[in-house]
Amino acid sequence: MSNTSTFSAAALALALGSALTIAAAPLTAQAAGDSDKCFGVALKGQNDCAAGAGTSCAGTSKKDYQSDAWKLVPKGTCEQTVSQSSPTGFGQLAAFKAKD
Repeated sequence: MSNTSTFSAAALALALGSALTIAAAPLTAQAAGDSDKCFGVALKGQNDCAAGAGTSCAGTSKKDYQSDAWKLVPKGTCEQTVSQSSPTGFGQLAAFKAKD
């Protein structure tokens, strides 16, 4: 394969990747706008992010219904989603102190 064809293949791959990324960007923004971060509803290892000190992010919650770990839920449903650790018994829109 010549340098010209290698360059052309790489340029094509880069252009295709860029086009796909640009096309997906509005979907990601729309999904985030239609969702709430709901704390205290994720099961162990199934959080979307924010799982307290010493964790890296998604999938790092150490226990079910961890009060400082969140899961994306449809907008307006968080405070109706069951949470066994929440003082109200439902998910919260911010991290909270778990009930004993």
